[in-house]
Amino acid sequence: MYLLGYDVGSSSVKATLLRAEDGIIVASATSPKKELPITAPKSGWAEQPPELWWEHLKLATAEINSAAGINPSDIKAIGISYQMHGLVLVDKNHQVLRDAIIWCDSRAVSIGEKAAEEIGKEECLKRLLNSPGNFTASKLRWVMENEPDLFARAHKMMLPGDYIAFRLTGGIKTTPSGLSEGIMWDFQQQKLSEMVLEYYGIDRELIPEVVPTFSVQAEVTSQAAEELGLKAGTRVSYRAGDQPNNALSLNVLEPGEIAATAGTSGVVYGIGKESNYDPQSRVNTFVHVNHSAENPRYGVLLCLNGTGILNSWLKHNTMGADEDYERMNELAEQVPVGSEGLRILPYGNGAERTLGNRDINSSIYGLNFNIHHRGHLLRAGQEGIVFALKYGLDIMRRMGLEIQTVRAGDANMFLSNLFGTAFATVTGTNVELYNTDGSQGAARGAGLGAGIYKDQREMFVGLKTTRTIQPDPSTAAAYQDAYQDWLGLLKQQI
Repeated sequence: MYLLGYDVGSSSVKATLLRAEDGIIVASATSPKKELPITAPKSGWAEQPPELWWEHLKLATAEINSAAGINPSDIKAIGISYQMHGLVLVDKNHQVLRDAIIWCDSRAVSIGEKAAEEIGKEECLKRLLNSPGNFTASKLRWVMENEPDLFARAHKMMLPGDYIAFRLTGGIKTTPSGLSEGIMWDFQQQKLSEMVLEYYGIDRELIPEVVPTFSVQAEVTSQAAEELGLKAGTRVSYRAGDQPNNALSLNVLEPGEIAATAGTSGVVYGIGKESNYDPQSRVNTFVHVNHSAENPRYGVLLCLNGTGILNSWLKHNTMGADEDYERMNELAEQVPVGSEGLRILPYGNGAERTLGNRDINSSIYGLNFNIHHRGHLLRAGQEGIVFALKYGLDIMRRMGLEIQTVRAGDANMFLSNLFGTAFATVTGTNVELYNTDGSQGAARGAGLGAGIYKDQREMFVGLKTTRTIQPDPSTAAAYQDAYQDWLGLLKQQI
């Protein structure tokens, strides 16, 4: 018996086939091998055609089928993880009306700011736990204001994961967690926010049917089965945004547990049982995947947009064609803690939530031509990302979030010993690393949603730590001095 998980990101589509009985990974695939393109028709915009996700989902599935060589009827459930905060619009014939406006698009910032002022900041925070900000509801309003003819043809709005589920099953549905990530969930009334719909003028009929995160939401159609090489009738039984799902993949479900990632974006996602919020909405609170009225679970999200793009920029602008990220880490480790006074503010990828949706761009400070070389830049980049995550984590702590355990996938920037040790030392936490990813988490979630796993404990069969990173007391003081210097530079900008 097998479970199939998809993780549909803005960089790639990942798929994992997991054996339900013991959690063993039978096959995995990623498509494309290089990053998916993102178009930016104007500065601050970011779009992708939804069909592109589906095409690469098909390619990843074909690779899984070829590698595993199993009977499609042995796949008992499918789970979906997806890039958060995007907007897909379809007409009454279910045809996509425009490219999706994705998570890192900042065109709707002013719309969200105006909404917070006119609805009332306190009212928004009390009922939405967030400012409307640059989230999906505000992006939908942008289309309404700027593309009225196109908007008039819109039949349903979807999040990226809702679109993938629609392509698999033919049904258009969403979840409470999904609505909360779009800032369309009323936490007081535990339902779709009529306040947001009324203010933005959004017709209730545009919103998909709401189904539980863990549930048999629909079944694979014969058309999708033919395209993917799957069996018609296979249950789709879980969907969640990438960060709540990343937390699930790491068994981060209870208060005090923290999930971290440092890939395309840098994220710290902590679980609480109280519906708290940051007064400035610099971190955001969502319905977590295992939330219920009886046992509330809220996910508090800190996101740093500039993480992956800074690391990539440094690679392409300081390294040779035959030098990889491992070589970058080696060069960075040759430089002492604090990069001998070189500092980087890693904010060069649009508006940043932790900065109140300001776009201050990235900055390099303290560059001394006599002592600094590319190793200093590489280390300062990694330290800058760690410091930015520390800045956001402190906001979460001031909200009352307890920080007991940090878990992360043994991947992306956590493959760097420097980065992992810096993160543990600067934040004062032990970091447990796991050989897992979002597609594995989606497969496990599907098993619970389909009733194959009877509880959360069973869902994590086979999940094991690869290593644990502890704070380094010998460098703690140097990191603290470097962080305070970095923080002073940031405060000058904001």
